[in-house]
Amino acid sequence: MSDPSDPTGVPGTPEDKLREAVVTADEQRRQEQARRRAELQLQMMRSIVTEPLLSKLSAADAGTKFDVIISLNEFFVDGIDGALDQVKKRADSWNVKYTTTSHYCFAYLTKDQILSLAQEAHDLIQAYGQRATVIYRMWQDDDVNVSLTKSCVTIKADAAQRAYEALGQDIVWAVMDSGVHGAHPHFRSFDNLNIGKPLEHSDFTPLNNGALEDEFGHGSHVAGIIAGSWQSTVPEGEPVVGAELRNEQGSQPLQQREMLKAISGVAPRCKLLSMKVIADKTFSDPGTGSKQVAGQGKVSWILLAIDQIQKWNQNGKRLLVHGVNMSLGYDFDPRWFACGQSPLCVEVNRLVKAGVVVVVSAGNSGYSAFLNAAGAAESRYSDLSITDPGNAELAITVGSTHREMPHMYGVSYFSSRGPTGDGRLKPDLVAPGERIISCAAGLEAAKYAHATLATAVTAPAGNPPVNAAPVQATGSGAAAATPDNSSAVPVLYCEQTGTSMAAPHVSGAVAAFLSVRREFIGEPEQVKDIFMSNTVDLHRQREFQGAGLINLMKVLQAV
Repeated sequence: MSDPSDPTGVPGTPEDKLREAVVTADEQRRQEQARRRAELQLQMMRSIVTEPLLSKLSAADAGTKFDVIISLNEFFVDGIDGALDQVKKRADSWNVKYTTTSHYCFAYLTKDQILSLAQEAHDLIQAYGQRATVIYRMWQDDDVNVSLTKSCVTIKADAAQRAYEALGQDIVWAVMDSGVHGAHPHFRSFDNLNIGKPLEHSDFTPLNNGALEDEFGHGSHVAGIIAGSWQSTVPEGEPVVGAELRNEQGSQPLQQREMLKAISGVAPRCKLLSMKVIADKTFSDPGTGSKQVAGQGKVSWILLAIDQIQKWNQNGKRLLVHGVNMSLGYDFDPRWFACGQSPLCVEVNRLVKAGVVVVVSAGNSGYSAFLNAAGAAESRYSDLSITDPGNAELAITVGSTHREMPHMYGVSYFSSRGPTGDGRLKPDLVAPGERIISCAAGLEAAKYAHATLATAVTAPAGNPPVNAAPVQATGSGAAAATPDNSSAVPVLYCEQTGTSMAAPHVSGAVAAFLSVRREFIGEPEQVKDIFMSNTVDLHRQREFQGAGLINLMKVLQAV
């Protein structure tokens, strides 16, 4: 019978109730453990459709469409060309637009179409073996985000320019980003954007508004760190730098102008090849399904750009493009089985094997906010936070440090930490990435249009390159440097922060190195080893700083 004094109506003594509560808790733990084992077993099962696409499919309606990357089966009985023929037939029968490159097909498919392809692949493999199916695996076509100079002194690029004439002469570096502002005076001194055929600035975004247009402003900033230069004809400099200050009175930052006399990219004479894989404008066409979001790209667009470089270089037989900078990334999903084996990481490794140096930002996920079990917000440093394609084994993955005092401040709090999800040591190097001054374009330039000159004049942000021809930003001379007239002077430069800014420091340093140590052109793995073996130790953990701070002078002296 129930104890009448017990308001819960549960029979037994307090000791009985305690034992029952313990048994219930134990049973809940066993059920949770069983659930986790089942989930782990499920996640470890090989699938044609990878996560997170598979989970999204299960929650979607039949007609919901998804951007997908179809990895073609390299062992298909009729070869890759035969696989591509099969893709064309199926796309035509479904009236689906698609794009192909080397071993991949990119399409916009419904849930039913994706599951139909997966089931067909399973049936063929079961009946005839792995060589019978055209499809190896299907991935979500992920959104890729940008990973947002006294810094030249920090990595000893200024000394290398003077001592070794390490200026990037006759080296071509591809900038996979939001485009490059072709009219920016920073790229006039050495005609950095004038590239010879068959190379061509290329736009892989749906809007296709031009690789030498950059309304977002990220790609131009990255490109300016790698190469180019500018020098004022006004002795005291000009107010061409836009900067933001914290506004204690509100959430909107304060904009101001700062003076600049001269600035240089790390390898000022290097040629730049703009390959737009990040949208600089938001655009949508419901009729065709084409869409893009400013500041984001697609993995498929990057894969197309990599494939184009492979074609220009004849897969390593004739190097016309010597290096690539990717200041972009997206989060690694642990359900992909092997970290560093996503389609983008695989193609980055293939590009390196074909003789091209690939420099990638580590990501800005080193300090994360999350909700704990009690529902309270917490923030803490995050290890295992390297983003793809920074997880690619052969890429030079770059973290961020302070632009002037790296020994004091160490690795930037936001810089993604290693190791990789499968235990490899990343990042490889660190370089300046905090408040880096470089080219302003598009939205980044527009927000400073009416900013006034700061009362405290700042020191030059960089160093004039060797033998640089001066380029005047305005014809108004010294009068343009007064606070009253600062808004009449165009904003040419601005500050940006992130591992996006650290990566091009390394790209520029490698371009400068190759221009005077040409025997290493086409040997990217040796180049990576040389740079990692000749860094400056910041005495931080390996998973924070990689091999250390890049030092171009030390590299040149070591070879």
